[in-house]
Amino acid sequence: MGNFCRKERNRFKDSAVLAAQTHFTVTEVESLYELFRRLSSLVVDDGFISKEEFQLGLFRNRRKQSLFADRMFQQFDSKHDGLIDFEEFVQALSTFHPNATQTEKAFCAFHLYDVWDTGYIEPDEVRVMILAFLDESDLLLSDDIIQTIIDKTFEEADFKGDGKIDLEEWEALVARNPSILKNMTIPYLKDIPTGFPSFRHRNDTESESKMY
Repeated sequence: MGNFCRKERNRFKDSAVLAAQTHFTVTEVESLYELFRRLSSLVVDDGFISKEEFQLGLFRNRRKQSLFADRMFQQFDSKHDGLIDFEEFVQALSTFHPNATQTEKAFCAFHLYDVWDTGYIEPDEVRVMILAFLDESDLLLSDDIIQTIIDKTFEEADFKGDGKIDLEEWEALVARNPSILKNMTIPYLKDIPTGFPSFRHRNDTESESKMY
């Protein structure tokens, strides 16, 4: 009983610390813990979200190869150990909170597009991310349209003329076109305890889970 009480007190303390570090309240952090607990037990109940569990819970996708899912997972896995713990989960989601600043969202989006982790966004990286987004949404665009999107993006953003976009150029582009960050906000995070989509976990031969 004593160990249980200490565990609960520590959990509340951790929630308070995470709330102070993010855009969430203590109550919202506690609600996110329940979501995290379910996500982290989809495949193995070990208290961590693996890449497969991440894809299942957030993308409804069991495919092993998904660049978009991989990039998103890397944004959450800030400790780079191949697993997402609760602290990483809350801190990463905070960037998608409606109250997160444009600077926070722009920084995260920049690193999402910086596929090769060079500190720059290059044309080929934009191409592979566009293709990944299209694949996730089952949409098709011709090569000509994709190339036009890339050309116009670099024409507007690459004001240094070196064929790549650095963080300064990216932030300037986002400032002129804030709609670029539209997908960096999850409205439900504004009111998690009452408004966040419920989570359903079904165990069968094709175990599926989704937010709805």
